[in-house]
Amino acid sequence: MKKLSLIVFFLVCSVSLFAQNPPFYNDIRKFKQQDSLNFPARKAVLFIGSSSFTKWTDVQDYFPGYKIINRGFGGSTLPDLIRYVNDIVVPYKPRQIVIYCGENDIASSDTTTAETVAQRFVTLFEAIRKVYPKVTIDFISMKPSPSRERFLPKLQAANQQVKDYIATQKNAAYIDIYPYMMHENGSPRKALFIEDMLHMNKHGYAIWQYAILPYLKK
Repeated sequence: MKKLSLIVFFLVCSVSLFAQNPPFYNDIRKFKQQDSLNFPARKAVLFIGSSSFTKWTDVQDYFPGYKIINRGFGGSTLPDLIRYVNDIVVPYKPRQIVIYCGENDIASSDTTTAETVAQRFVTLFEAIRKVYPKVTIDFISMKPSPSRERFLPKLQAANQQVKDYIATQKNAAYIDIYPYMMHENGSPRKALFIEDMLHMNKHGYAIWQYAILPYLKK
């Protein structure tokens, strides 16, 4: 009976410890493990954001001549990036930071407004600026995913507000991929996406390459 009680005690402690871990704790821990084995070079271009970056596993091949650090973690929202700034931004001393995030913020809650998403971006931007006041910060506009077509008006409004904010900042740019991913009739180009109509195929990433490349710093 005593042995059973000890087993139950340790199980409860384990569950409690797991429950205390913040969202995406394991993703961040994996990044730290990678860094402990081979820490990335300084002055690289740092990509942070959600699954569009996570799934861009060959991103380095798209930008030869640039050192890319990819710290995207799938499913993340802007508050998640804010939470982990000290883990996914601060250690690397990048020359440039490219952000793709916000789409999950809108899709995860009908009550999340465009204003909320834009303000979250401002909070993230300011958090990075406190550490790196002169590093270039770029934001890739939220893409028109066919599976999230009903959110497009809100997404476009959030994109515009982020764009307006960035226009007031030094060493910052808004990279607009949205129009390249739309048909002339105003519908998303499904041929740029894999079967889930949320994540991109190589054709979608080729468009991103085309849009991002002129903004990269050497």
